[in-house]
Amino acid sequence: MSKDHAFCPRRRFLTQCGLGLGSLALHSLTDLESCSQAAHSHSGHFPAKAKRVIYLLMMGGPSHLDLFDDKEHLRRFNGEPIPASYIDGERFEQIREKQPILLESPYRFGRYGETGSEVSELLPHLQEVIDELTFLRTVNTEETVHPLAQLFLFTGLRTAGRPSLGSWVSYGLGSPSSNLPAFVSMVRGAVPQAHDGIISSGFLSSSHHGVQMRSGGVPILNLDRPKGVSEAGERQLVNAIKGLNAERLTETGDQEIAARILAYELAFRMQSSAPDLIDLSDETQETLNLYGVDPDIPDFARDCLLARRMVERGVRFVQLSLGDWDHHADIFHHFPPMCHTMDQPVAALIKDLKRRGLLEDTLVIWGGEFGRTPVAQPQKMARVGRDHHVHSFTMWFAGGGMKPGANVGRTDDLGFHPVQDPVHIHDLQATILHLLGLDHTRLTYRFQGRDFRLTDVYGKVVHSLLA
Repeated sequence: MSKDHAFCPRRRFLTQCGLGLGSLALHSLTDLESCSQAAHSHSGHFPAKAKRVIYLLMMGGPSHLDLFDDKEHLRRFNGEPIPASYIDGERFEQIREKQPILLESPYRFGRYGETGSEVSELLPHLQEVIDELTFLRTVNTEETVHPLAQLFLFTGLRTAGRPSLGSWVSYGLGSPSSNLPAFVSMVRGAVPQAHDGIISSGFLSSSHHGVQMRSGGVPILNLDRPKGVSEAGERQLVNAIKGLNAERLTETGDQEIAARILAYELAFRMQSSAPDLIDLSDETQETLNLYGVDPDIPDFARDCLLARRMVERGVRFVQLSLGDWDHHADIFHHFPPMCHTMDQPVAALIKDLKRRGLLEDTLVIWGGEFGRTPVAQPQKMARVGRDHHVHSFTMWFAGGGMKPGANVGRTDDLGFHPVQDPVHIHDLQATILHLLGLDHTRLTYRFQGRDFRLTDVYGKVVHSLLA
């Protein structure tokens, strides 16, 4: 054998063997300039009513009894002990009294819109869009602790390690955007105790992991180009890293390396697209006023406006978290300011999506990880609060194939248990996926020898919610 044939470098082998098929394969891996995220956007199992989701997570569990589910019996029997039959075997999170007292809502309720849906006086702006909303008043969960309930709501399991709802949607449908992630998360207030878990891609490819974006300053940490580095210089660096990663991918077949290649490319493109996203200079003053946005102040109103800008630009799943709604003490002092923070921007988001023709195929979801009790949680100096409540709480939806004006489910006279159409968290997850054209029983991923899905072995679509 001649010296020239004694050693064949890997690149030459890939280029020359098999009539150049190795070269084609390597080219497909390394020439990712033209391989945008849009190329990975695909259809679901059947025609979808919704193309994208904006999930408004009210961290801590807002009191449905003070917002959407007025109970005359709580007013009539306020201050009296709850009947023992209600609390036999009950597991409150913090209440320790053997027979806690009933606690009325101090707020007036009214019926608004053509549907006559019931809403508290604390939400005057939401009253204006009430006919666009679909109420589900009997959501129930299994977890009484915040991080476990948040994990259960978004991953279908109480422990970390499973893919989140946004990651499943990204996996099932891909992304229509070449310059922004498929799944973006923004947090306003205390970071959720399970935040890493509720945006995690779990055992799915890391390309489906939620990207946390900030509404002020640097939108995504570690994204800025270093000082003294030109765009051309960074492009050369990214190409070099891409080539090395592609060689390693060819050797190992590790799909996390493929995800890493795409992440580098997306990050490079986002250096221009992310700052443009948070630049509100092209928004009219009328729109800023609608949301209550001051362009110089990062707040929840700005987050809601950015959510609209994201879905316009092709982000598939936007998750906005607002807290803290965990009012164990002094609820009637802390509750109204939280409602004021949330009310106008959320109503504006509904109005803005509708006037831009986006609401019809954008599913907006509002709710917490659980609700609050109809009984008081005693505190010092009579500063009462409400404890966590898992048996029945209210969520609402808008757009995306939901039935506008519908009111599904009914609770008992005290708002404690569902008496009509109870809906479990797995049913909620199945319904969300259904609206996106995904069959929750078929959206699976094989991991460690078995098929996993968001709803585990449970879940049924709640057809009474659908248009």
